[in-house]
Amino acid sequence: MKTIGLIGGMSWESSAEYYRIINETVKEKLGGLHSAKCIMYSLDFEEIEKLQHRGKWKEATELMIDAAKRIEKGGADFILICTNTMHKMADEVQSNIKIPLLHIADATAEKIISKGLKKVGLLGTKFTMEEDFYKGRLSKFGLDVIIPEEDEREIIHSIIYKELCLGEIKGSSKEKFKKI
Repeated sequence: MKTIGLIGGMSWESSAEYYRIINETVKEKLGGLHSAKCIMYSLDFEEIEKLQHRGKWKEATELMIDAAKRIEKGGADFILICTNTMHKMADEVQSNIKIPLLHIADATAEKIISKGLKKVGLLGTKFTMEEDFYKGRLSKFGLDVIIPEEDEREIIHSIIYKELCLGEIKGSSKEKFKKI
């Protein structure tokens, strides 16, 4: 079994979900008491969030590269980033390590294509919806990527940072997502 490297903490809620899903999948496939071999480096999301919203992506990238190097030194065979938004610097992180970084947009595109879909809606932080690091990567797979209107992007962004990252899932917010 390969050792999975996880860059987490952005938020810890999403990292816990990655950990849960990975281990449920291993248990389902291998049975018994099997669990995933993994190494997680968890960043302080308060620090990351401040850098994101101040546009200090260089500093955030340095933290991500440091995390990836630590995971690589720890013996991981490959790395996953446990959040969509921080894939903004995936290429820079990859260029600073020897082990592969598996990009979430590639896995997402492959799953979309396997379902026979060609046009998809992208919901995420404003950074994920508005910048090219995610939707551009999906487009390279021949997918037509649609993002919500600006006011809707603001609503989604706010719900992600003010609720989901804090572990809150409000019914009213679910309804807003459905309308969008």
